[in-house]
Amino acid sequence: MGKKQAGSGDKKAASEKKGAGGKNARKDDDTPSDSKGKGGLKAATAVNVRHILCEKHSKAAEALQKIQEGQRFDKVAQEYSEDKAKAGGSLGWMVRGSMVGAFQDAAFALTPSTVDKPLMSPLVKTSFGYHIIMVEGRR
Repeated sequence: MGKKQAGSGDKKAASEKKGAGGKNARKDDDTPSDSKGKGGLKAATAVNVRHILCEKHSKAAEALQKIQEGQRFDKVAQEYSEDKAKAGGSLGWMVRGSMVGAFQDAAFALTPSTVDKPLMSPLVKTSFGYHIIMVEGRR
């Protein structure tokens, strides 16, 4: 009987969570998976993202090396990026679900930083090519 009571209590607690409000319940569900193993980043629904996109791995690796040597992310993006975001690589605020899988995973895992001292992803391969990603903000 103890198990039945505990089980019904669990169901009640679960239904209370669902009834707490659609948006809040979803954020609660996302929080544990987003914050585990990622330096304690809070769950975000959007990121202000910049990237450098190169079709060839060698060109993307060269761009990554320039940034690691101390060049500004936006300047390297203007020189190396092969997409419409050539103006410093800025894509603006992007919400979950609006980016391709590997790009989105990398973007939401990054800690916000600045173009002069960027915290970047390693090269991320998508159907578009190779990306170097940095995030300027989360919300």
